[in-house]
Amino acid sequence: MASTNDLKNGMVLNLEGQLWSVVEFQHVKPGKGPAFVRTKLKNVMSGKVVDKTFNAGVKVETATVDRRDMQYLYKDGSDFVFMDGTTYDQIHIPEATVGDTADYLLENQTAQVATHEGTVLYVELPASVVLEITYTEPGLQGDRSTGGTKPATLETGATINVPLFLETGTKVKVDTRDGSYLGRVN
Repeated sequence: MASTNDLKNGMVLNLEGQLWSVVEFQHVKPGKGPAFVRTKLKNVMSGKVVDKTFNAGVKVETATVDRRDMQYLYKDGSDFVFMDGTTYDQIHIPEATVGDTADYLLENQTAQVATHEGTVLYVELPASVVLEITYTEPGLQGDRSTGGTKPATLETGATINVPLFLETGTKVKVDTRDGSYLGRVN
């Protein structure tokens, strides 16, 4: 249990049997009436975001979420196999739990796996990853970075939009949160 005065971003709360992560919070002390805490909470399992207001000093139940860096080994059927680097334990994570993260996940890559009471909640990659373009239409003379964009297929199979001048075999930095092109890597 924790008080609403102790809330921090990233903290996981157990409200009505569901796990909610605190995205942002704000302590409000109006001139008239009691203080309260306005929060934006994200459901850990579904990703739904809601606004919730708590009275200041109210007790809320916190959930212990274990976040560990694990190495992605391989895909086994519809499961992704990860290994804990310290204990060498391997865990199978269903495709539904991995979600869109799979679009930017390469073998032997490190990802953060969050678990609660033995259940895997989500898999989180670093904010950006470097991937190689396996196919894109060839660039033409005069294509510049300020021109337009074209689709490119990455080595993981995901498709993103890149500037016209990029060619097959180029390594690019990709934002894992929205799949946007961040730049070329030499």
